Amino acid sequence: MSTNESNLTGFILLGFSDHPQLQKVLFVVILILYVLAIFGNTTIILVSRLEPKLHTPMYFFLSHLSLLDLCFTSSVIPQLLVNLWDPMKTITYGGCVVQLYVSLALGSTECVLLAVMSYDRYVAVCRPLHYTVLMHPRLCVTLTSMAWLSGVATTLVQSTLTLQLPFCGHHQVDHFICEVPVLMKLACVDTTFNEAELFVASILFLIVPVSFILVSYGYIAQAVLRIKSATGRQKAFGTCSSHLIVVIIFYGTIIFMYLQPAKSRFKDQGKFVSLFYTVVTPMLNPLIYTLRNKDVKGALKKMLEKILDTNFT
Repeated sequence: MSTNESNLTGFILLGFSDHPQLQKVLFVVILILYVLAIFGNTTIILVSRLEPKLHTPMYFFLSHLSLLDLCFTSSVIPQLLVNLWDPMKTITYGGCVVQLYVSLALGSTECVLLAVMSYDRYVAVCRPLHYTVLMHPRLCVTLTSMAWLSGVATTLVQSTLTLQLPFCGHHQVDHFICEVPVLMKLACVDTTFNEAELFVASILFLIVPVSFILVSYGYIAQAVLRIKSATGRQKAFGTCSSHLIVVIIFYGTIIFMYLQPAKSRFKDQGKFVSLFYTVVTPMLNPLIYTLRNKDVKGALKKMLEKILDTNFT
C-alpha cells in the first residue's frame, strides 16, 4: 500500500460549493445532458453496427468516438451528480484513482481519434477515387488501436507519476473531477518535473493533433474550392463540417484548460469550461452527426420503422 493511500481515506471534491444556489440547477441540467449523451451515443453505435450502408471507415471511427464519449462521460458525471446533491462531496481514494486513470486514458484517446478522423475526411475529399483502397479495414483498425493504446500509455505515465506525489494529508480537491493538475496542487513537494511532463503530454495530445487537423483541413479546403459544381462543393463540405464542429468544441475547451498557466488553471471559470468537454461535448457529438448527416438520419429512420413494424405486427 502506498504512503498516499495509507494516509488518505478519500478526497473532498469541492466542485461548485462556492455557488450553492447553482448546485441544484446544475444537477438537473447535467442529469438531462447525461441522459441525452447516453441515448445519443448508444444510438450512434447501434445504427453504425446494424445498418450495412454505414459499414464504412467514417462510421467505424464515429462508433469508436461514441463509445469513447459514452465511457468518458460515465467516468465523470455519476460522481459529479452525487456531489452536487450530497453536501459531503466525498470520493474514496480508490474511486479517485479509478476516475483519474479512466478519464485521462479516454480523453487522450479521443484527442488522437479526432486527428485520425480528419485524415479519413482528407482522403474522402482529396483522394475520392482511391478512398476504398487507402482506407482499407486493416488500416482503420490499426489507426483506432493506435489511438486507444496511446491513451492508455499516457495515463499510465501521468497518473502514476501524480499518485507517487506525497499529499501530506491534503484532501480538498478544488474541482469536480480527479485530474492530474488539481491533484498536483495538493502535493507538498516541488512538482516541477510533473509540470514539465504534463506540458510535454499536452503538446503531444493537443497541439500535435490540432496541427495535423488544421493541415488536413487546409488541403480539404483547397480541394473543395477546385470543385466546379455547387452541389459537389456542398456535399464535400457536408462530409467534413460535422467533424470540424466537434473538433472546435472539444479541443477549444481542453486547450483553454490545459495550456493556461498552472496558477490560474482551475479557478471557477475553469470548472465551468471543464463541463464542456466532460458533459456538453459527449452529448453534442451524436446530435451534430445525426442532424447534419443524411445517411445517419436515414439509417435511424429505417431502424425505427423496423422496430415499429415488429411491435405492431
